[in-house]
Amino acid sequence: MAFGADAGAVRSILVTGGNGGLGLAIGRWFLEQDEETRVWLGVRSSRVKAEALAAEFGGRCELVGLEVTDRENWEAAVARISAKDGRLDVLVNNAGVHRDSLLATMSDEDWSSVISSNLDSVFYGCRAVIRTMMGQRFGRIINIASLSALLPPVGQTNYAAAKAGVVTLSQTLAKEVARAGITVNAILPGYIETEALSDMDSDAAKRAKSGIPMRRFGRPEEVAAAVGFLACQDAGYITGSALKIDGGIF
Repeated sequence: MAFGADAGAVRSILVTGGNGGLGLAIGRWFLEQDEETRVWLGVRSSRVKAEALAAEFGGRCELVGLEVTDRENWEAAVARISAKDGRLDVLVNNAGVHRDSLLATMSDEDWSSVISSNLDSVFYGCRAVIRTMMGQRFGRIINIASLSALLPPVGQTNYAAAKAGVVTLSQTLAKEVARAGITVNAILPGYIETEALSDMDSDAAKRAKSGIPMRRFGRPEEVAAAVGFLACQDAGYITGSALKIDGGIF
């Protein structure tokens, strides 16, 4: 698979949430697929795992400090990447949080922080990279939403609303930038074996798997492979799509 608009160009990729299980899997997938690829892992405070991946792929993987809810942080990160690589080909908006509770008892802070971390962050990120990608006449934006956008569970009014917003933002932006050679797609994972499921006890996990036709949780590498395909040149006619990766739940 080829990732850059020019076969001789550096393939520069930014993955937010770069210290989490899904972000690390996505970064590793790109690094292992093409030795010309450079991956930037957007991190905030936690960075031990991201630093380990960067050390493993020395010179091809770097960390960039990024508070995804802050416009100026985004602009600084994109400027740094563009200055070093001369381009930015792929943005994967993967960072996000969830704070679940029933709406009747949900605090203003839990509502605002989840909307900001999951939806505002995608808005800021997309806007920050668009000018660079339009100048290149090439770009791939992959926004990680959630199956909750289509099949919202009880207790996730904030998270489900934010992720539904990510889907429709992606579909609208896809129309705005299509003629510039930029594609924008959303991925909607279901249950994936990451830290997000770490608090689930064995009985809850068993019940969850019983509702999945494949009777198992997904692996981060399976999501990473889908991200990688949407980022490559061969996927150039796919835009505005919302791809479920859920084992057949929906």
